[in-house]
Amino acid sequence: MNINRKLRFQLLVQNSFFVVLFLLLVILLGYLASQYRVAKDITQANRNILTQGSVNVLKQMNAPINITVFATKDDASGGDNFRKGMIDFVARYQREKKNVNLTFVNPSIEPKLAQDAGVKEDGEVIVEYNKRTEHIIPPIAEQEMTNLLVRLSRTNQQAVMYLDGHGERNLLGVKNFDLGEFGKQLEKKGFKFANPDLTIAQGVPSNGAMLVIASPQVDVSEVEAKKIKAYLEAGGNLFWLLDDDNYRGMKEVADYLGLHVSPGIALDMASAQYGADARVSFASLYGEHAITTNFMLRTLFPEAHEVTAQGTDENGWKVSNLIEVAPNGWLASEKLAKDAKPTFNEKKDKRGPINIGVALERTYGKKGQRVVVMGNGNFLSNTFITNGGNLDLGVNMVNWLAGDDKLITIQPMPLKDINVNIPDTDTGRIVAWTVFHGFQYFIPFGVMIAGLYFWWKRRKA
Repeated sequence: MNINRKLRFQLLVQNSFFVVLFLLLVILLGYLASQYRVAKDITQANRNILTQGSVNVLKQMNAPINITVFATKDDASGGDNFRKGMIDFVARYQREKKNVNLTFVNPSIEPKLAQDAGVKEDGEVIVEYNKRTEHIIPPIAEQEMTNLLVRLSRTNQQAVMYLDGHGERNLLGVKNFDLGEFGKQLEKKGFKFANPDLTIAQGVPSNGAMLVIASPQVDVSEVEAKKIKAYLEAGGNLFWLLDDDNYRGMKEVADYLGLHVSPGIALDMASAQYGADARVSFASLYGEHAITTNFMLRTLFPEAHEVTAQGTDENGWKVSNLIEVAPNGWLASEKLAKDAKPTFNEKKDKRGPINIGVALERTYGKKGQRVVVMGNGNFLSNTFITNGGNLDLGVNMVNWLAGDDKLITIQPMPLKDINVNIPDTDTGRIVAWTVFHGFQYFIPFGVMIAGLYFWWKRRKA
């Protein structure tokens, strides 16, 4: 090609025009990036965005959330790495709620401020909401921060009372049968416990949020049963877990609620696909109720009993069915032997689905009264609490009974792939070194060398 002055001028105009357009494109993209934000998380565990449970909690919080980080700049990076980590972490909350404010305070420069705030450790974080504060120490996972926000949001500070002394599942116990892990989660969400001795007390204290009766193994005395009934008659809330149709001396209480629990258990033929016995029932569909609104997690209930309740004009209870299980199973009329094969008896058994939980409520004075009865206590035991949505369902029930309807939500789940375990062997260390440095140095350097090679080759052509 013959390159003359005219052609050179045309190429100059053409290239200049391209550069101008390119600069305009960069400026336009910069402007759009400053005005609009779009985030897409492609990690397996969605580690860069909040889980739906956290988003739901933030939606209930109308006031600003102020997060103050007391951190020095004494580390090797001058505090930059720590600050960037906190900024990235809080940004996940700021994307969902605009008035989440983050402030850094250097205790070395402002020691009086740190002292007044009661700060004891470098990096300590103070979260303030509606003039209530809590301290938390990094590293902070989403679940810890969201639980903290739930505690700050909670308006009901009344204690959760639990019946004890009859072999009940203990809310603080560590045995497989107990509800200790469930109790720990409730404490993290701001609940406090009380254990009234009904053999001594005049009655069940009226200043508690609810009374929990968790599967007594021996009969409650007649005196205690009368006090529990009097508590209900006075408008008290009740969370009652039953492992069978034996009311353990509280038949009068069951009658007062219009309650009936089946002697046989639900058998779920679909359990086999989850590798479970037919005695373990699974639920993924729930009744229309505040406890189960938008609740779509699968829950499991070992040896669950059918529960029904009858609301009448006389007792004033409004009854809602909560959980149905075994749509492909049935309610066995008799207890199934350990190694026996489940067989449907047309004359005695009842086909599924089987309802295993009810919620009752009625107006009492200026406030409402609420009761939840479950024909199964195993689902909240230490053995089964971590299965599926069992914990979420239990927390939702307690929140509803405590009157904290706004906090009924799906709890944030812990991330699955946040840790890398490197075998403590020479081979493991070499592989880890190669992988980490490969992505950090080798691959970028290789791409740069390849680019230079192709540039040189095309220039020589």
